Amino acid sequence: MKKNAEETVVMKKKLPLRRQAVQWGITIVIVLIAALMVAPFVWMISASFKMQKDVMSIPIKWIPEYFYPDNYFKVLHINAGASTDYHFILSYWNSIKVSTISTVVGVLSALLAGYAFAKLKFRGSNVLFILYLAQMMVPSQLTLIPRFMIFSNLGMTNTHMSLILPKIVTVSSCFMFRQAFLGVPDDLREAARIDGAGEFRIWAQVMVPMVRATMAAQATVQFLESWNSYLDPLVFLSHWRKWTLTVALDQFVSIEGTQYNLTMAASCMAIIPVLLVFLFGQKYFMKGLTVGAVKG
Repeated sequence: MKKNAEETVVMKKKLPLRRQAVQWGITIVIVLIAALMVAPFVWMISASFKMQKDVMSIPIKWIPEYFYPDNYFKVLHINAGASTDYHFILSYWNSIKVSTISTVVGVLSALLAGYAFAKLKFRGSNVLFILYLAQMMVPSQLTLIPRFMIFSNLGMTNTHMSLILPKIVTVSSCFMFRQAFLGVPDDLREAARIDGAGEFRIWAQVMVPMVRATMAAQATVQFLESWNSYLDPLVFLSHWRKWTLTVALDQFVSIEGTQYNLTMAASCMAIIPVLLVFLFGQKYFMKGLTVGAVKG
């Protein structure tokens, strides 16, 4: 009996050691994967401060021997006499305008539609919602030609409206808001109705504040999607005054070759709004995206 007790004590001591070893192994793997993910970002920042001839040097110099900030001056056309005007600031403004308007309009329409499908029961609402969700199975690339024909007939090609109007209806956001509103008790609506509030006031002052996490998450997703969009601006915008950043970055690629130092400098500046949006929205990001997984 005494021998068995001693063996049990030894096994209990070994078990935490094994768990610690497993945890350390998992931590090391995660750190290595994170390093692989961060390496391109670090290289982009490093290359943005190098001259063109030093960007592709082997072995890679992660920290430049000397910093060359003129890349940013050339991209921004601060020193007009020494660089080509890439109209980067104008493209930057165009991207901010299109992304902001698309996000505001898309989230607002999805809030209204999600509330209607969740709380306003009418005949055929479930069938209509299924048909609404069926749009998610249609790739956006498949509708590119019909959209171009429609906007061409309406005289909206080479305008930012051709990028903003398709964002009015966002099926995925509508689905997420419906799931979020389903999690809000109907007692709140009834109490507000007893106090004399109309349907719109109930939606604006009672229901919308209850789904702020989902709203922040969907706003972040839609902003990033609009900011990173490349195919639509490439097809619908032909004049440089209307270009967004994703299209303007093509200016640094020519027949002679790619100006990687300028491309990396422009890319570093292009990700600033993305980082700011994600940093401010990360508090609600994961919470808002998991709403649809727990409510049916």
